[in-house]
Amino acid sequence: MARVQRRHVDDPGGRGVDTAIEAVGVPATFMLCEDIVAPGGVIANIGVHGTKVELHLERLWDRNITITTRLVDTVTTPMLLRTVQAQKVHPQRLITHRFKLDKILDAYQTFGSAAKTNALKVIIEA
Repeated sequence: MARVQRRHVDDPGGRGVDTAIEAVGVPATFMLCEDIVAPGGVIANIGVHGTKVELHLERLWDRNITITTRLVDTVTTPMLLRTVQAQKVHPQRLITHRFKLDKILDAYQTFGSAAKTNALKVIIEA
């Protein structure tokens, strides 16, 4: 994956984005977030990482960056449901793998190795 330059077509001044959301869980996308976040911005890390990700403080220390981490939980469920109902997010596009219930161990292995298997969302079907 090519690294994105600080200057972006939607950001002619090169300031960066206020919030960069890492939702994939691979080192390249975390690095991309580091590259595009504006001074005073937030990197919201919600991806499930299966491999080591480096935090480049030498590039961020003077920019007052906030990094948050959180997985989807019951606190955020109502907001997520409203977002899906408003058709702002299409969850079917996030499904990368499907497994029958008798292959649940394969599903856990696939999701546990998301960086290698490119698993984003795994569905277990009864």
